[in-house]
Amino acid sequence: MPKLLFSKIRFYEIKDLMQNVKRPRRIDIVLNRKRHKKDIQCLMVQKINDDTHPSKLSWPTKLHPTLEKLLQDKKYLAAFHSFLESEFSEENIEFWLACEDYKSTTSPDDLRWKAGEIYQEFIQPTACREINVDHHIREKIKKSLEEPSLSCFEEAQKHVYMLMERDSCPRFLQSDAYLSLKHKSKTLWYI
Repeated sequence: MPKLLFSKIRFYEIKDLMQNVKRPRRIDIVLNRKRHKKDIQCLMVQKINDDTHPSKLSWPTKLHPTLEKLLQDKKYLAAFHSFLESEFSEENIEFWLACEDYKSTTSPDDLRWKAGEIYQEFIQPTACREINVDHHIREKIKKSLEEPSLSCFEEAQKHVYMLMERDSCPRFLQSDAYLSLKHKSKTLWYI
Protein backbone atom coordinates (compact mmCIF):
# COMPACT_ATOMS: atom_id res chain seq x y z
CA MET A 1 0.00 0.00 0.00
CA PRO A 2 2.58 2.53 -0.92
CA LYS A 3 0.02 4.82 -2.54
CA LEU A 4 -1.71 5.63 0.74
CA LEU A 5 0.08 8.23 2.75
CA PHE A 6 -2.19 8.10 5.74
CA SER A 7 -3.92 5.14 7.12
CA LYS A 8 -7.23 5.42 8.90
CA ILE A 9 -5.48 4.97 12.19
CA ARG A 10 -3.03 7.77 11.44
CA PHE A 11 -5.87 10.09 10.41
CA TYR A 12 -7.74 9.53 13.70
CA GLU A 13 -4.56 10.23 15.66
CA ILE A 14 -4.22 13.59 13.94
CA LYS A 15 -7.87 14.36 14.50
CA ASP A 16 -7.51 13.62 18.21
CA LEU A 17 -4.49 15.91 18.42
CA MET A 18 -6.41 18.74 16.72
CA GLN A 19 -9.16 18.60 19.32
CA ASN A 20 -6.67 19.63 21.98
CA VAL A 21 -5.68 22.74 20.01
CA LYS A 22 -7.92 25.68 20.78
CA ARG A 23 -8.93 27.47 17.61
CA PRO A 24 -10.47 30.97 17.74
CA ARG A 25 -14.14 31.05 17.04
CA ARG A 26 -15.63 33.52 14.57
CA ILE A 27 -17.15 35.61 17.36
CA ASP A 28 -13.74 35.95 19.04
CA ILE A 29 -12.26 37.36 15.85
CA VAL A 30 -15.07 39.90 15.52
CA LEU A 31 -14.82 40.95 19.17
CA ASN A 32 -11.04 41.37 18.89
CA ARG A 33 -11.53 43.66 15.89
CA LYS A 34 -14.03 45.75 17.84
CA ARG A 35 -11.67 45.95 20.81
CA HIS A 36 -8.84 46.98 18.50
CA LYS A 37 -11.04 49.66 16.94
CA LYS A 38 -12.03 50.98 20.39
CA ASP A 39 -8.37 51.06 21.43
CA ILE A 40 -7.52 53.14 18.37
CA GLN A 41 -10.42 55.53 19.08
CA CYS A 42 -9.29 55.88 22.70
CA LEU A 43 -5.77 56.66 21.55
CA MET A 44 -7.11 59.29 19.14
CA VAL A 45 -9.19 60.93 21.88
CA GLN A 46 -6.24 60.83 24.26
CA LYS A 47 -4.00 62.42 21.61
CA ILE A 48 -6.55 65.16 20.99
CA ASN A 49 -6.87 65.81 24.72
CA ASP A 50 -3.08 65.93 25.06
CA ASP A 51 -2.75 68.54 22.32
CA THR A 52 -2.93 72.09 23.56
CA HIS A 53 -3.41 73.72 20.19
CA PRO A 54 -7.05 74.85 19.69
CA SER A 55 -6.81 74.41 15.92
CA LYS A 56 -6.12 70.69 16.36
CA LEU A 57 -9.02 70.30 18.78
CA SER A 58 -11.56 71.55 16.29
CA TRP A 59 -10.94 68.96 13.58
CA PRO A 60 -14.28 67.09 13.98
CA THR A 61 -16.28 70.26 13.24
CA LYS A 62 -14.78 70.39 9.75
CA LEU A 63 -16.68 67.22 8.89
CA HIS A 64 -20.05 68.98 9.05
CA PRO A 65 -20.72 72.70 9.15
CA THR A 66 -22.55 74.17 12.10
CA LEU A 67 -26.00 75.70 11.83
CA GLU A 68 -24.41 79.13 12.16
CA LYS A 69 -22.25 78.53 9.08
CA LEU A 70 -25.23 77.15 7.15
CA LEU A 71 -27.24 80.29 7.90
CA GLN A 72 -24.40 82.54 6.72
CA ASP A 73 -24.07 80.91 3.28
CA LYS A 74 -26.89 81.86 0.89
CA LYS A 75 -26.85 78.55 -1.02
CA TYR A 76 -26.97 76.42 2.10
CA LEU A 77 -29.58 78.72 3.66
CA ALA A 78 -31.84 78.28 0.62
CA ALA A 79 -31.33 74.51 0.68
CA PHE A 80 -32.00 74.38 4.44
CA HIS A 81 -35.18 76.46 3.95
CA SER A 82 -36.38 74.07 1.23
CA PHE A 83 -35.58 71.11 3.46
CA LEU A 84 -37.61 72.61 6.32
CA GLU A 85 -40.51 73.23 3.91
CA SER A 86 -40.44 69.56 2.97
CA GLU A 87 -40.66 68.72 6.68
CA PHE A 88 -43.44 71.27 7.27
CA SER A 89 -41.36 73.26 9.77
CA GLU A 90 -40.29 76.27 7.69
CA GLU A 91 -41.80 78.63 10.28
CA ASN A 92 -38.67 78.14 12.40
CA ILE A 93 -36.23 79.47 9.82
CA GLU A 94 -38.64 82.20 8.72
CA PHE A 95 -39.06 83.37 12.32
CA TRP A 96 -35.30 83.36 12.82
CA LEU A 97 -34.79 85.41 9.64
CA ALA A 98 -37.58 87.82 10.63
CA CYS A 99 -35.85 88.34 14.00
CA GLU A 100 -32.54 89.03 12.27
CA ASP A 101 -34.27 91.61 10.07
CA TYR A 102 -35.97 93.05 13.15
CA LYS A 103 -32.62 93.51 14.91
CA SER A 104 -31.35 95.61 12.01
CA THR A 105 -34.28 98.05 12.27
CA THR A 106 -33.35 101.56 13.40
CA SER A 107 -36.59 103.57 13.27
CA PRO A 108 -38.82 103.32 16.42
CA ASP A 109 -41.98 103.36 14.25
CA ASP A 110 -40.67 100.53 12.10
CA LEU A 111 -39.63 98.69 15.25
CA ARG A 112 -43.16 98.80 16.64
CA TRP A 113 -44.71 97.81 13.31
CA LYS A 114 -42.31 94.88 12.71
CA ALA A 115 -42.71 93.65 16.29
CA GLY A 116 -46.49 93.54 15.84
CA GLU A 117 -46.14 91.70 12.53
CA ILE A 118 -43.76 89.11 13.97
CA TYR A 119 -46.02 88.58 16.97
CA GLN A 120 -49.15 88.10 14.83
CA GLU A 121 -47.44 85.79 12.37
CA PHE A 122 -45.32 83.60 14.66
CA ILE A 123 -45.97 84.09 18.40
CA GLN A 124 -49.71 84.64 18.86
CA PRO A 125 -51.46 81.39 19.90
CA THR A 126 -53.72 81.47 16.81
CA ALA A 127 -50.93 82.49 14.41
CA CYS A 128 -50.88 80.93 10.97
CA ARG A 129 -47.20 79.94 11.35
CA GLU A 130 -46.97 79.54 15.11
CA ILE A 131 -43.55 78.56 16.43
CA ASN A 132 -42.96 76.15 19.29
CA VAL A 133 -42.13 78.28 22.35
CA ASP A 134 -43.42 77.93 25.87
CA HIS A 135 -46.05 80.07 27.57
CA HIS A 136 -43.56 82.14 29.61
CA ILE A 137 -41.66 83.31 26.53
CA ARG A 138 -44.96 84.17 24.83
CA GLU A 139 -46.06 86.29 27.78
CA LYS A 140 -42.74 88.14 27.98
CA ILE A 141 -42.98 89.02 24.30
CA LYS A 142 -46.60 90.10 24.66
CA LYS A 143 -45.67 92.46 27.52
CA SER A 144 -42.67 93.83 25.64
CA LEU A 145 -44.84 94.80 22.64
CA GLU A 146 -46.09 97.84 24.55
CA GLU A 147 -42.60 99.34 24.28
CA PRO A 148 -40.67 97.08 21.82
CA SER A 149 -36.88 96.92 22.01
CA LEU A 150 -34.36 95.23 19.74
CA SER A 151 -34.09 92.35 22.19
CA CYS A 152 -37.78 91.56 22.74
CA PHE A 153 -37.65 88.42 20.54
CA GLU A 154 -34.17 87.35 21.61
CA GLU A 155 -35.20 84.53 23.96
CA ALA A 156 -37.66 83.07 21.45
CA GLN A 157 -35.07 83.34 18.68
CA LYS A 158 -32.51 81.47 20.79
CA HIS A 159 -35.09 78.80 21.58
CA VAL A 160 -35.95 78.30 17.90
CA TYR A 161 -32.26 78.28 16.98
CA MET A 162 -31.60 75.53 19.53
CA LEU A 163 -34.54 73.50 18.15
CA MET A 164 -33.16 73.77 14.63
CA GLU A 165 -29.62 73.02 15.80
CA ARG A 166 -30.59 69.87 17.72
CA ASP A 167 -33.38 68.55 15.53
CA SER A 168 -33.55 69.86 11.96
CA CYS A 169 -29.90 70.56 11.18
CA PRO A 170 -28.58 67.01 11.77
CA ARG A 171 -31.32 65.61 9.52
CA PHE A 172 -30.53 68.24 6.89
CA LEU A 173 -26.83 67.30 6.97
CA GLN A 174 -27.83 63.71 6.15
CA SER A 175 -30.32 64.72 3.43
CA ASP A 176 -29.82 64.36 -0.30
CA ALA A 177 -30.28 68.12 -0.75
CA TYR A 178 -27.26 68.93 1.43
CA LEU A 179 -25.09 66.11 0.09
CA SER A 180 -25.69 67.08 -3.54
CA LEU A 181 -25.04 70.76 -2.78
CA LYS A 182 -21.85 69.83 -0.95
CA HIS A 183 -20.77 67.66 -3.87
CA LYS A 184 -21.46 70.49 -6.34
CA SER A 185 -19.41 72.95 -4.29
CA LYS A 186 -16.48 70.53 -4.27
CA THR A 187 -16.57 69.95 -8.02
CA LEU A 188 -16.98 73.58 -9.07
CA TRP A 189 -13.62 74.75 -7.77
CA TYR A 190 -11.75 73.75 -10.91
CA ILE A 191 -14.30 74.82 -13.55
